[in-house]
Amino acid sequence: MFIVHVSDAPAAARFYAELLDLKPDFESPRFVTFPLAGGVRLALWSGAEGTPAPSRTGELCVTTDGGPGRIDRWFHEWQAKGVRTVEEPHDDVFGRTFVVADPDGNLIRVAPVD
Repeated sequence: MFIVHVSDAPAAARFYAELLDLKPDFESPRFVTFPLAGGVRLALWSGAEGTPAPSRTGELCVTTDGGPGRIDRWFHEWQAKGVRTVEEPHDDVFGRTFVVADPDGNLIRVAPVD
């Protein structure tokens, strides 16, 4: 399970559901989960009430096949949804990539499947 800390789990769940075309399989006021491939899950957690917001030191990486064109198309689709861009599409040592941020500033990288 990958846990992403957010300030409002239901609002973040709506963001991730629309962005990644996912449906939550568990929802509570401060914890929402999405099933991913191979039994892996994405969890959005707003923490216990009164818990300070964690620092942002990592990123969620979504990988896709389909080459650089697919990655560029995702970037333009996500831009049209109003997602905040952190890094525009560019070629890096592992291939075409870009980075956006969710409403809490958590980073989401899109990159090719290795």
